[in-house]
Amino acid sequence: MAFMPLTPRGAGIRPHSVWGTRGAPPCPGLADRPSPWRRRADVITARRAVAVVTAAMEGGGRPSAAQAVLLTASTALTALLYSVYRQKARVASGLEGARKVRLDGDLRALLLEAPGRCVPYAVIEGVVRSVKDTLSSQFVENCKGVVQRLTLREHKMVWNRTTHLWNDYEKIIHQRTNTTPFDLVPTEDGGGVTVRVMKPLEASELSLETVYEKFHPSVQSFTDVLGHYISGERSKGIQETEQMLKVGTALTGMGELVLDNATIKLQPPKQGMPYYLSSLDFESLLHKQESGVRFWKILTVVSGFATCAVLFFLLRKQYRQLRERQRLRQMQEEFRQAQERLMNTEGGETLKNACVVCLSNTKSCVFLECGHICSCHECYLALPKPKKCPICRQGITRVVPLYNS
Repeated sequence: MAFMPLTPRGAGIRPHSVWGTRGAPPCPGLADRPSPWRRRADVITARRAVAVVTAAMEGGGRPSAAQAVLLTASTALTALLYSVYRQKARVASGLEGARKVRLDGDLRALLLEAPGRCVPYAVIEGVVRSVKDTLSSQFVENCKGVVQRLTLREHKMVWNRTTHLWNDYEKIIHQRTNTTPFDLVPTEDGGGVTVRVMKPLEASELSLETVYEKFHPSVQSFTDVLGHYISGERSKGIQETEQMLKVGTALTGMGELVLDNATIKLQPPKQGMPYYLSSLDFESLLHKQESGVRFWKILTVVSGFATCAVLFFLLRKQYRQLRERQRLRQMQEEFRQAQERLMNTEGGETLKNACVVCLSNTKSCVFLECGHICSCHECYLALPKPKKCPICRQGITRVVPLYNS
């Protein structure tokens, strides 16, 4: 007999057609058959519907691994961006609250009146002047400074095995930094007030001017070229750079201002705030930090919206699956009740011992380990692999033949 296929949503099931109370018969040719045949077809339809609903309920549930990974990655990215934004905002707030002092005769009196003879975070502007000897440039004549940085940087091409392209790559192979003590003095004559700059290399922003730069291309023979293609690395050359903080450069220093005996010192702050020795003025430096804060804030908001969208999608999907499972449970219960009513009617004893799959042969198999007796041997052989019990969906490890006497 051919029956109408049932979908997991029960699209092809109508109550009046399943139970045979009115409408078209559940399968062709049953209208002219006796009522036991109609009842038998109704039982077949009901049992198949129960199996379909059970399979549909097993399919739904938890989010997939890809969805869970996407939500976790989006949340972690949002948390990372928010952490960077909070740090940038704290730095910008500290810059706004920094005390701006002038290099004049009142500076010493201000520090004497301050608690501990120090200002925790101060802004001071001045001109660089060496304390003793100055550093001379190795390549430029009459170029003197207080900080000198010599860098050798290697440039080469590296073969990317994924994109099959040559990518630019650079690496610092040698770097040396020389310093000499220096002070910040007023732009104009200020009565001899100076501020000694301590630990300039610890500044998060140290403005050095490039005074010399030269690129030395590498000379390669045919053997070298062949070796580079084999190794996946092709050298382009060496770049030599000299950077200096020249004498007379205008600097904006931000840090802890301390009066140590007769010397006024600018040193890294102890409150976790950044230490600046920048060639920008205070307003430009503050504007730069605020622009960075706005940029990270926008990134955080966009990432937060994306995380909320992913979370909303997953919650909506879970809600719809929950509603679907509730509807399927209700359908399953209705089918079971209808099956019980059909089994209790005339001819139910004949169907009671029939195979639940074909309803034609007698039950002749015991499924282990669940112990259900529900199928004939032919239907057991026709079950798809891995074989599962049609009643409880537990895996079948072995089958024991059943002989009715």
